[in-house]
Amino acid sequence: MQPTGPYADDLRLAMRIADAVDTYTLKSFQGEDLTVELKSDETPVTAVDREAERMVRAFLEEERRTDAVYGEEFGSKGGSARQWIIDPVDGTKNFIRGISVWATLIALYDDRKPAVGVVSAPALGMRWFAAKGDGAWKGFSLRRAEAIRVSSRQPLADAMLSYSSLDGWEERGLLPDFLELTRRMWRTRAFGDFLSYMMVAEGVVEVATEPELALYDMAALVPIVEEAGGVFTSLTGVPGPWGVDAIATNGLLHEAALEIVGTADV
Repeated sequence: MQPTGPYADDLRLAMRIADAVDTYTLKSFQGEDLTVELKSDETPVTAVDREAERMVRAFLEEERRTDAVYGEEFGSKGGSARQWIIDPVDGTKNFIRGISVWATLIALYDDRKPAVGVVSAPALGMRWFAAKGDGAWKGFSLRRAEAIRVSSRQPLADAMLSYSSLDGWEERGLLPDFLELTRRMWRTRAFGDFLSYMMVAEGVVEVATEPELALYDMAALVPIVEEAGGVFTSLTGVPGPWGVDAIATNGLLHEAALEIVGTADV
């Protein structure tokens, strides 16, 4: 594909950044000298997370100096309406344990609206990306990418759900609602993290949801899901990554799923 939309150059830059970061993170994956620390929120972090984010920031400082940047490890910089949002290694716990389900997430938002998203999972040999107006794609290069699209499957009884774990649902007092959703589905599997949402975008899963997420966990997922024809909101129905939780669907099932696990009236 050849992007022609208003964010085509930004997509090309994000893909080049992902190429460089993938080379570094993949080389470090399953390293024997990996040091793990706990952050103040009790989540793990490694030197790989920090260096990967530094790499992204260095590219942006060189090529998008006036844009704002927000990342998991080093916080916010700048006040531009154009903001890059970074999760250098989404799935750090998997990375630490030698499980291949982890990815670098790179997003661009313009005036809080999704513009570009890249989700690159080199250990899985997969990358998904999108730019506003240019559709959603899968592949490691623009030239050889394959278009992706959400499924048209409905109702819930014929659809598939992917999630991460039950803990967060229990902590928020929403476990009964979540279990009810699982009972309504044809099949459920815990593929977890970014992968659940990319499977919605690919059309192999119809619903993905999590009860507790940060902005950097979600930002890159939204443009890909939306450009693939899906819907991504918080559990209160707020569009995009601006809540503290998420539900993504093929669109046809969004209202039905929200009726079960939505928190607008909780």
